[in-house]
Amino acid sequence: MARMKGGHEHRVPLCDRAVAIIEDMRAAKVSEYIFPGGKRGKPLSNMGLMTVLRRMDRGDITVHGFRSIFRDWAGDETNTAHDICEAALAHKRGKVHAAYQRGDLLDKRRKLMDAWATYCDGKPASKSARPRLAVVVA
Repeated sequence: MARMKGGHEHRVPLCDRAVAIIEDMRAAKVSEYIFPGGKRGKPLSNMGLMTVLRRMDRGDITVHGFRSIFRDWAGDETNTAHDICEAALAHKRGKVHAAYQRGDLLDKRRKLMDAWATYCDGKPASKSARPRLAVVVA
């Protein structure tokens, strides 16, 4: 939790594909980390995606832009409530709102993240697929 801006736990529902990637990386066991970094014994850094974008000569894209794309898609292409979209990005709510909304809207965010995975994959969503949960602090 030390890396979260507010120091609060942020639970993230993972779609089946994300869980499969994590399981494949865990099975490969090339490091003690699921996503190893370029330096032996170190995790993938927060600069990893930026480095990939630079190698692709995509100076027109920022890492933060991926969050922005998600938020635009969620607001424009789904009927998801504003609060759920903001909670998916771990955006902090105002003090009054936070006093009355203490939950993290996990089940509703789970549906949103499953729809996002389907959108990114370009395939129709499986009605039986239910994303699993992981706790991350990034």
